[in-house]
Amino acid sequence: MAQLHDLRLRLLVQQESERIVDTLPDGLDLSVIQARCLCWLALLAEAHEDSANDAVAEGDTDQAMAWFADSMRLRDVIQVVSSIEIPIPGACEDDDADGDTLLDDQGPLAA
Repeated sequence: MAQLHDLRLRLLVQQESERIVDTLPDGLDLSVIQARCLCWLALLAEAHEDSANDAVAEGDTDQAMAWFADSMRLRDVIQVVSSIEIPIPGACEDDDADGDTLLDDQGPLAA
């Protein structure tokens, strides 16, 4: 079940990144977007963990478990977003003298 969740999440992120690329200028740097998303996701996960700790202190176990579960989901999202490979802009268009692409052996960069 976790693998299905991971694949679904990866597909959603891929679809959103394609939508962003299609709607924004050619100079878009996806690695910058990825870094910003990771910063916000980390802040959200931390806030959820803090809320879980506050709920525990208040004796509200059910709410604490809900906040903690949300923070774990956010951590899963962080793992998926950080593992997305961002292609180097223009790398596919640059050919070397043999006619092969420059990144045949390297592939896209992982963030």
